[in-house]
Amino acid sequence: MRVRDWQDILEDVVESGADPGGWRAAGGDRADGIGEDLYFGHPGVGVFHVKTYARNPYEVQGVGAEVARSIDDELDPLFPEEPGEGGMFGVQQPMEDESAAEDAATELEEVVQAHADAPTTPDALFEDVMDTLDSPAYGPMEYDQYGRPDRVEELADTFEEAEELLDSELDDLIDENVDRGFQ
Repeated sequence: MRVRDWQDILEDVVESGADPGGWRAAGGDRADGIGEDLYFGHPGVGVFHVKTYARNPYEVQGVGAEVARSIDDELDPLFPEEPGEGGMFGVQQPMEDESAAEDAATELEEVVQAHADAPTTPDALFEDVMDTLDSPAYGPMEYDQYGRPDRVEELADTFEEAEELLDSELDDLIDENVDRGFQ
């Protein structure tokens, strides 16, 4: 297992070429220390684990790793199938330029208007918005910003070695930044 910067892990997710709507995620507070745990999974791509913390209101830092090459029968129940309480997540890439942003805004306006004019569901609207924005990864997510969902605890237990290594790496990153900040 190779520990890398959390943004490199997200880039792997973005560049995977997998069905964008096939991703699932679970996240919440770290078990020990500041920051958050987030697991992304896709049946054909694998499972990724990132640990992050907000260094300040404008900068997030963290580490991550690929912890499984696929989602097997043992891992499948650890990821949400439906939006449920945690809702949905989406990974976005920045627009290439102002023209691309304007085109996307126009398309997005048409999608929202179509959903306003016809019977729809929140999930259908979300999926159409993600498709319009060419999101490379989206799907159901269980997330608790104030706690640690059972799914995250079960994933941490399943990938115990990765959990310990990533915790240690993130703690080192936090210590390095805090020490440097007080010099």
